[in-house]
Amino acid sequence: MAEIKRTLNLFDTIMLVSGSMIGSGIFIVTADMVRVLGSPLLVLACWIISGLISLFAALSYGELAAMMPEGGGQFIYIRRAFGKLSAFVYGWTVFMVIQTGVIAAVAVAFAKFTGVFVPFFDPSHLLLGIGNFHVNAAQILAVASIVFLTALNTLGINNGKIIQRVFTSTKLLALAALIGVGLVYGYSRGHWQSNMALPFSNLADVANTNPSWSVILAAMGVALIGSLFSSDAWNNVTFIAGEVKNPRRNIPLGLLIGVLIVTLLYILANVAYFMLLPAWGDAAAGTVEGRGIAFAEQDRVGSAALFPVFGTLSSSVMAALIIISTFGCNNGLILQGARLFYSMAKEGLFFRAAAQLNKNDVPGKALWLQAAWASVLCLSGSYGDLLDYCTFASLIFYIVTIAGLFRLRYTEPLTERPYRAAGYPYIPALYIIIATAICIDLLIFKTRNAGLGLLIMALGIPIYYLFHPKNADQTPT
Repeated sequence: MAEIKRTLNLFDTIMLVSGSMIGSGIFIVTADMVRVLGSPLLVLACWIISGLISLFAALSYGELAAMMPEGGGQFIYIRRAFGKLSAFVYGWTVFMVIQTGVIAAVAVAFAKFTGVFVPFFDPSHLLLGIGNFHVNAAQILAVASIVFLTALNTLGINNGKIIQRVFTSTKLLALAALIGVGLVYGYSRGHWQSNMALPFSNLADVANTNPSWSVILAAMGVALIGSLFSSDAWNNVTFIAGEVKNPRRNIPLGLLIGVLIVTLLYILANVAYFMLLPAWGDAAAGTVEGRGIAFAEQDRVGSAALFPVFGTLSSSVMAALIIISTFGCNNGLILQGARLFYSMAKEGLFFRAAAQLNKNDVPGKALWLQAAWASVLCLSGSYGDLLDYCTFASLIFYIVTIAGLFRLRYTEPLTERPYRAAGYPYIPALYIIIATAICIDLLIFKTRNAGLGLLIMALGIPIYYLFHPKNADQTPT
């Protein structure tokens, strides 16, 4: 009889955490953050805040992971703290958008940058057009990459593990090397000093005066979406806890070390950006330096920042790094996400077929269901909008999960806890306060996206009762 086997060690958990976090966002989103905030100091503050709150959350998840070391992770934590309905709404949102949407977005990023070397896969190369529905070559390659990685992962956990080790190690070393080159070369260019001296120009324009702290905090709440998205998916390793050796130790440690590594690299990467290029420039300028970070071509900050070092080769160097980064990132997302849907199916909260393991002891049908929906999102082109809607939803579920830590401390005081959340109750409470403030900010200033995120979540409630009518007259458990 097929059964889940524990084959992943601490190194693998670190590679899964850091590899799933680093996709293409770190090389792109800083441009929009500069346009929103105006001040490089505030941009750096956002990256530091994103790293800190991800770390705060990871410390809290460590206790839950050690307490419940089975596959399914966050789904299991929410179910135990708040019942099946809440857990189903989480799983529904993850399947419909959060996991599959990120897989689609990362796959398309992989395909777009492959187009730098193989022009056939440039997004401008349309293959099909029917009315408003268009399919380009990049989308086809994106789908092919999802199918390829899914097929590899159906052959056994060792395939996914090897790919993750190789690609994550490579991109971590490459990113560290590029940061080193940028810092060394950029130190003498003088942009760091001038960038740090910039006033909060954009915010002053918005406020028509010196910006108040309320204006600054509101703008930071909006800008944080970019850095939070780039720092997300660290929690995915909890989905695969059932295949981790000594999970009570290795999951909490993997979360802590993985998040710390990525946070440090992200902050240093942005320091390098502000050393190599001016933050502001002219959108119509004819040079990379003239456009600055804010108006980097197609927001490709990484490529623009490396231009002073590598010249015209910078686009190729960064494209190669992003191809490696996104391929490894999607391997981790595909490998881990299917384990959540497998756990849901075992609870009777997902398609029954997804609860089956194949001859290689992995949830093959869950992997293919995930791949099918992610491919639909790739071809529909809707994944970008859906991700905007569900960045808000992701924050809501992080808040719910960490609130579950408090609830379980109260309802199950005698349950064994091999690891206890550092700084409890202050650090978990601080995370909830900060994340709630960001959600309120998004409801005010990104009302449409936040509202649609809530709508997608809410749709999970009638669907829960549609597929589980016996629960309609009962309190969900």
